[in-house]
Amino acid sequence: MSRIHLGCIADDFTGATDLANNLVRAGMRVVQTIGVPAGPLGAEVDAVVVALKSRTIPANEAVAQSLEALAWLQGQGAAQIYFKYCSTFDSTPTGNIGPVTEALMDALGTDFTIATPAFPDNKRTVFKGYLFVGDVLLNESGMQNHPLTPMTDANLVRVMQSQTKRQVGLIDHTVVARGESAVRERIAQLRTDGVGVAIVDAVSNDDLLRLGPALKGMPLVTAGSGVAIGLPQNFGIAPSVQASALPPASGLQAVVSGSCSLATNRQVAEFIRLGRPALAIDPLKLAGGADVVGEALAWATPLLNSGPVLVYSTAQPDAVKSVQGQLGVDAAGAMVEHAIAAIAQGLVLAGVRQLVVAGGETSGACVQALGVSQLQIGSQIDPGVPWCHATLQPPASGGLHIALKSGNFGTDDFFTKAFALLA
Repeated sequence: MSRIHLGCIADDFTGATDLANNLVRAGMRVVQTIGVPAGPLGAEVDAVVVALKSRTIPANEAVAQSLEALAWLQGQGAAQIYFKYCSTFDSTPTGNIGPVTEALMDALGTDFTIATPAFPDNKRTVFKGYLFVGDVLLNESGMQNHPLTPMTDANLVRVMQSQTKRQVGLIDHTVVARGESAVRERIAQLRTDGVGVAIVDAVSNDDLLRLGPALKGMPLVTAGSGVAIGLPQNFGIAPSVQASALPPASGLQAVVSGSCSLATNRQVAEFIRLGRPALAIDPLKLAGGADVVGEALAWATPLLNSGPVLVYSTAQPDAVKSVQGQLGVDAAGAMVEHAIAAIAQGLVLAGVRQLVVAGGETSGACVQALGVSQLQIGSQIDPGVPWCHATLQPPASGGLHIALKSGNFGTDDFFTKAFALLA
């Protein structure tokens, strides 16, 4: 296999497809692996995205998994490493973004990297080091209510500094606006001042495209998916429709959702408003030992021939907190994820070959339950969310078109729009 240009490590599965989507749109041929492969890739591609489920696990485990992914990518000849995290910088006060970044820096022998979750196409912008979601600060966007990684501070320099021993600095918008030379000069000054990680402002795609050339040759880039639009040009790659070609779609359609984000709540409501069949999962009933999975599949199976169905655990923040209070945060999340993954598995066995999964943790559980080890990345549905194609493992057979949607992404009509695009 030829040397790959870009080796990427993503801390969740929807984030991995988000990154792969932007690389494909910029012309790269991309494969996403589910976890670290056991052997060589065996495919001619420009970039590989290794999808981990490391965003919310203990920091030491996230570091170990990320270093394993790094070693494999180095074995494939990766010229540059990209650590991808969420555009809302999802983390706890102690990690995992900072610890993983430092471990990768140490392993690569580099004393400097940048960090920016900016993704203007999805209204994530960074200004003076503060992260905005649309017109509001991160901590006013609903992310302060995230059940696993509540974000209560929009100042990324402060957030990152709390997670890393290295000094954290800022490359602000006035520098980025002046382009590659100005960014490189600022990086040189920051390194002289002992700064190891620099948050970078970006309020538009033009900022990201100006930033891209300044990152050429940097051993490690850490970012959301937005920075990816400016990197393929560094390897002489231009946009191409061939990069996103997938096999034709067929089979039945379904949506499973475990995200409780504001965006997914609106998408569930819109699907129901359109009169499509939808079934809510009750976590308390699940905890009580009821056969929620069997009941959901019995409900969905006779409806599938009439169009897409939705099975969801999506709920408003107050309802989520109530359930967590009764069951515990980790127990409630894991229990629902496993149930939805089992439902996804049953739907595929019933003939679903076009599947939308909403929620990062949910997506990870579903692809693992389906035995998916590798995804071919196709065309974009909404910014950050592409259709993908996987080969199913027995007892299922054939190919599966699957979209892994981050909870915060997508327009209100995302579920119906996704199937229309695939058709």
